[in-house]
Amino acid sequence: MVAVARLDNAPSDAKSMAFWLGTRLHNEPSGGVRDQMQGGFSAQPGHAERSQSAPLMRIESVGKRFGGFVAVDGVSLEIGVGEFFALLGPSGCGKTTLLRMLAGFETPDEGGIWLDGKNIADVPPHLRPVNMMFQNYALFPHLSVEGNIAFGLKQAGMPKDEIAARVAEMVALVRLQGLERRKPDQLSGGQRQRVALARALARRPRLLLLDEPLAALDKKLRAETQAELVEVQRRLGMSFIIVTHDQEEAMTLADRIGVMNKGQLVQVAAPRALYEQPDTRWIAGFVGDINLFEGQVMSQGDGFVSVATQAAGLLRVAGGVEAGKSVCIAVRPEKLSLSHGLSSHDNNAQPGEVLDADYLGGLTRYRVKLAGGDVVQVVRANAAGNDIPFAAGQQVMVSFAPEDAVVLTQ
Repeated sequence: MVAVARLDNAPSDAKSMAFWLGTRLHNEPSGGVRDQMQGGFSAQPGHAERSQSAPLMRIESVGKRFGGFVAVDGVSLEIGVGEFFALLGPSGCGKTTLLRMLAGFETPDEGGIWLDGKNIADVPPHLRPVNMMFQNYALFPHLSVEGNIAFGLKQAGMPKDEIAARVAEMVALVRLQGLERRKPDQLSGGQRQRVALARALARRPRLLLLDEPLAALDKKLRAETQAELVEVQRRLGMSFIIVTHDQEEAMTLADRIGVMNKGQLVQVAAPRALYEQPDTRWIAGFVGDINLFEGQVMSQGDGFVSVATQAAGLLRVAGGVEAGKSVCIAVRPEKLSLSHGLSSHDNNAQPGEVLDADYLGGLTRYRVKLAGGDVVQVVRANAAGNDIPFAAGQQVMVSFAPEDAVVLTQ
């Protein structure tokens, strides 16, 4: 990630205090900080002043530099009401810096950030109806589950009976009943994650920002927590923005994914569209595994192009690129088929030799060396018990349907 001043190097209590001081927005009608907010944000989604079709948040040409380094470069984006959005990208791409600008911990050098139609680019964190959940959770070690959830509500001056009701509501929401009196060191990693989530949601923000909140969990617990996170978000109808470098996590959680690279937002799409129709070679290679064949378009017509490649010969794929253009044919491993011989129905077939086979339970991943010398990945589902796998050293035919490839010009 981008090297910026973060809370990770501070002592535990300082991190916790900084978290709450940075998110002390009181979304209740009883006064306090709420009355000081510029423009009077509403705590409830879909209030009368907003059109249901209008985006909750609009980011317009936002940029941020640290000295001579451009961390975020002219990013524009809209987040819908009730949307679960993921910012995905490699370390140092600018996604965390962008999230910190949305939270108010960094100020944009250029551009604007609108929430509920109001520009909040210069509004400090405690005056925004936004909460941020950090990767390290920043829980108070000396407070119980109840105490951690209630802390921000007490700071906002909420009456005791309302605090008790809200805490009980949050405990039930994240399924922590029976653990209310435990301290953080008496909880599992997943339980601590849920305490941090409940604390962030207790203030009923308009938008919740999550900075890689599941990174510390093991694979099985991460999968379980992802499902719980989606369920909570759907039940509340609240907008979430999560930052992650885990492609599977982004595709599991998000309604849409924004892929960032070198400070720029390079593609925004639903998970299936992002995977099946990447815009560029870089995105195709970053999101999941991919086989790439470089070549030149020889002819095109009827929605198909013929591409001459050095590695795989002449390929016929769906597309509309004019003849003479240099292109890249992208094919996902699960779209390739393996067979012992060539049939009359095979498309784009090339002979090859199996180099190795990795049995992964539900599927087997093969590496196959084509006659032209290139090595491709092929994934086959282990669907039938009597399915005979291919073995290393075996001669095979590799093929794919024209509709299963993407022609990339960038």
